[in-house]
Amino acid sequence: MNLDPRLQNQVEQHPYPLLFATISGSHIYGFPSPDSDYDLRGIHILPLETVIGLKGGQETVERSRIVEGMEIDLVTHDVGKFFQLMLKKNGYVLEQLLSPLVVHATPEYEELKALAPDCVTKYHAYHYLGFAATQWKLFQKEDPPRVKPLLYVYRVLLTGLHLMRTGEVEPNLITLNESAGLSYIPELIERKLHGAEQSTLDAADMEFHGREYQRLVGELEQAMETTSLPEKPRATEALNDLLVRIRLASIND
Repeated sequence: MNLDPRLQNQVEQHPYPLLFATISGSHIYGFPSPDSDYDLRGIHILPLETVIGLKGGQETVERSRIVEGMEIDLVTHDVGKFFQLMLKKNGYVLEQLLSPLVVHATPEYEELKALAPDCVTKYHAYHYLGFAATQWKLFQKEDPPRVKPLLYVYRVLLTGLHLMRTGEVEPNLITLNESAGLSYIPELIERKLHGAEQSTLDAADMEFHGREYQRLVGELEQAMETTSLPEKPRATEALNDLLVRIRLASIND
């Protein structure tokens, strides 16, 4: 990708060495607006003396800045914390790891990506069901309701369905809808991309999308019951070995 130097500068200014940094959010969901902010996500590596000592360190680094008109939201976790999240039913960290928009990469990052499929379980469906429920509640509270949060609802549900059916993490709504075939998705994306950021929906729209939300929730619940995905992650030992090697390597850095 042609990397904006403003993004690269934020990576270079990070207080710790980075294992990787990618772009997440609407840019990988397939519907960024011209003024959408950039969500940088990744892994940093705390010094070994910080990890084993009493002083502790920043397991999570969060920083939001506006750089020459570009809003950049950066969040990274220490490698140990990120690996622990990978072994839980957390689809969000897997989406960050597997983002096609890579700002910074290392050989260990490539090794980590190869382990991602063995972190996926049937219970990742709970992550997407819970996230969708939260987004739906937020969407309903708006007056008038906007297109943007509705797209997030559909993105989450279709990502969860695709994961249960294929074992693949796919966050791009346009790609997801190639197989889902929901006729209303292209129109909603078009309104988000080319209409006002605050594009709104009327009462008839709300009734229709309410039915669709319930239908897709039911499909995801059913997909969780019938999926061939395992109940437990299979990458625990491999992640542990990689973590030890990364920690030991940091001694000489």
